[in-house]
Amino acid sequence: MINILLFAHLQETIGQEKLQADLPASTVQEIKTWLESNYSVSVQQVMAAVNEAFATDDHIVQPGDTIAFIPPISGG
Repeated sequence: MINILLFAHLQETIGQEKLQADLPASTVQEIKTWLESNYSVSVQQVMAAVNEAFATDDHIVQPGDTIAFIPPISGG
């Protein structure tokens, strides 16, 4: 299982702050695609952190890892 943490509008849209995905080792991009197809959210512009370190879309996420999706912050 890959643990997924959601923040801001992603959490509000999906209605949960945590998800678990029964996926094999996957890239961040593959997990983004999985989220979009299963929950109808757009995550292409969000930052990802794997085990509390920022990660690029080609980073491999292993079962047991935690990935957090952090939307951009705006304001003034």
